[in-house]
Parts: sequence; structure tokens; C-alpha cells
Amino acid sequence: MVTGRSDQPRSGCAINAAVEVIGDRWSLLVLRDVMFGNRRYFRVLQEHSEEGIASNILADRLRRLVAEGLLTRADAGRGRRAEYSLTEAAIQLVPVMAVLGQWGARHRPTTPALRVRAEVLADGGPGLWDDFMAELRAEHLGTPVPPRTGPTVGERLAAAHAEALALDPNQERG
Repeated sequence: MVTGRSDQPRSGCAINAAVEVIGDRWSLLVLRDVMFGNRRYFRVLQEHSEEGIASNILADRLRRLVAEGLLTRADAGRGRRAEYSLTEAAIQLVPVMAVLGQWGARHRPTTPALRVRAEVLADGGPGLWDDFMAELRAEHLGTPVPPRTGPTVGERLAAAHAEALALDPNQERG
């Protein structure tokens, strides 16, 4: 088990071990915003939070996610903003996030503009998830992306969101 925390999980259960790290609402939403919105700075995460995360909660979750090895925090020089990046462990959560989004779109009330990315990920399945993880590795870890044609997964998700917003401009802008 890789962890930045000194305390041990409550049990040896793999689901419990995962839930202890990512099982609270705010941690998942911060990861979602870094992963799918490329929001990598404190102020951007807070200002663009659809759910209205408070600054003290955001600061706490960012600290925890760094300590648990899901985010890294680039040391910012004087007067500069710290940038957060996904780690490989966080990037490997893409399939989990895709399935959570698919479940939420199927079983909970959502809006078209905020569910469309979940639908694109569900429709694309594991192949699309793998492509997106490769893109995230390039963006956050500096890994080369294999050559491809057409738009990136990130571009496809952004275009689907923009199209859903255009159909109903009163939707949330997440």
C-alpha cells in the first residue's frame, strides 16, 4: 500500500483502503475538477466549483490529496501560484470516475451540460478511458503521447459540454 499518511487503514479490505483516501465528496470533486476541467490552481478550483467548495475545505482536501499521493504540488516561487498535478495513482482513477459518472447520470437527477461528459466517457468505454489517461499522463507527468489523428479526448469532452451549453444557455457552466 502506498500512502503518505502514517496511520493504517481500519481494515485490510481493499475497498475500505480506497474509500479512506477518496471516499469523501470533496476529494472526489477536487480530483474531478483537476482531471476533467484541468483546474490546477487553488483559486481556479474554488472559483469554478459548481458545488461551491469553501476555501478551508478546499485547502484541507488539497493537502490530504497531496499527502495521500494523488496530487503533487509544485513549489511556487514568491508571488506565484502553486500548481497541482495528478499522479499516476490519480490518473488510474479515470475508469472509476467514468463509472461513477455513468451511474450518476443513470440514477440521479442531473443537467444535460453537466452529464454530457459522463455520457461521452460511457459511450467511449475503456478504449477512450485509456486514451484520456495517456493524455493526462502527458499533461501532468510529462509522458509522451502516442501519435493520433483527430481531436483529443479532452477536446471531445469540452466540445460536448460546449454543445450542451449552447442548447440551453441557462445551464451551469462547469
